[in-house]
Amino acid sequence: MSRFTLPPEDVLRAREKLVLGHFHDEVAQDWDATLSTFPHPHYELIAQMTVHDGDDEVRGYYHDTRVAFPDQDHEIIAFRHSVDAVIVEFWLLGTHKGPLGRIPATGAVHRTRMTAYFVFDENERLVTERIYFDQLTILKQLVAGIDKRSPRGLLKLARLVRGLLAMSGGAPDPRLLATTPPDFVR
Repeated sequence: MSRFTLPPEDVLRAREKLVLGHFHDEVAQDWDATLSTFPHPHYELIAQMTVHDGDDEVRGYYHDTRVAFPDQDHEIIAFRHSVDAVIVEFWLLGTHKGPLGRIPATGAVHRTRMTAYFVFDENERLVTERIYFDQLTILKQLVAGIDKRSPRGLLKLARLVRGLLAMSGGAPDPRLLATTPPDFVR
C-alpha cells in the first residue's frame, strides 16, 4: 500500500468500529473499555499543548473532566478516514458542575465544536487521540452562565478569572513541539 492510498475497506470498517466504541465508552464512563482501545493510552490536547500518556495519566484526565462535566456527551458531526487516521468532528456537550482545574463550577452548559484525530500505526493499533478545539469557545460559555449583576456572581467571576490565570502560562509539552513536515513525493 502506498502511503497515500487508503487501507482496504475491512480495515476502514474495523477502525470505524473501534473509534465509535471509544466514543460510546467515554460517554458511558467505562474507562476500562475506553482504555482497551489503545495498546498504550495517549491523548494530545492541542489547545492546551498538553499530553496525557499512559493509563494513570489518561485516567486522571478522564476523572478531572468528568468532575467538571459529569454529564459530558458527544454529538458526531462528520466521520472521515485518512491513510493513517480516523478524523471525527463532533460537538462536545456538558454542564459545568465541578471545578475544571482551578476554575470553579459555574453551572453553565457548553456545546463546543471539536475535531479528534485517532491515529493508527502500521499494525492498525490506535496510538494517539489528538484533539483540537478552541478553549475560548468553552470559556465564553462558562462565563455566560454567571450572573454578573449579583455579588455572588461577581465573586464567582473573580474566582474563575483567578483560576484561569493560575492555569495559564505553563510550558507546552515538548512532545507537541517537535514536528516534522510531511515528505511529499514530487
